[in-house]
Amino acid sequence: MADERPRPREYRGESIAVTFDSLRCIHAEACVRGLPTVFDLNARPWVQLNRGNANEIADVVQQCPSGALTFKRVTFGAEERADEPPRIIVIPDGPLYVRGDFEYPTVTGEQVRTSRAALCRCGDSANKPFCDNSHVAQGFQAPEQAPRG
Repeated sequence: MADERPRPREYRGESIAVTFDSLRCIHAEACVRGLPTVFDLNARPWVQLNRGNANEIADVVQQCPSGALTFKRVTFGAEERADEPPRIIVIPDGPLYVRGDFEYPTVTGEQVRTSRAALCRCGDSANKPFCDNSHVAQGFQAPEQAPRG
């Protein structure tokens, strides 16, 4: 049986290419708020790289908390950088944002390296280990303090 999950899509401009992985997107909208002329939900395609400066696009892509957006330089310029040291940001009643250079295993056992992810904390995501916003529908409320063990 063929894998019917959507594949990441690459948008290519003159000096930067942006990849969007819809399975990792949690609609935090850092891209839309950061550069609404480039990341326009009403346009088709919704990523219009010719409407922005490559450095500004790179800066906004790195604000994507889930890692659904990544970039590569086509010509020259700084590549995507991982936070040092790695860190975990707890979102109240939401996911864990992980920033830094790390690997995770896929369902097939393949190891994938990334620098940003939004990890499920409610346990209901259909895309584990990633958040898919299931916590919103279920009204997830995180305990105020982590349990001690």
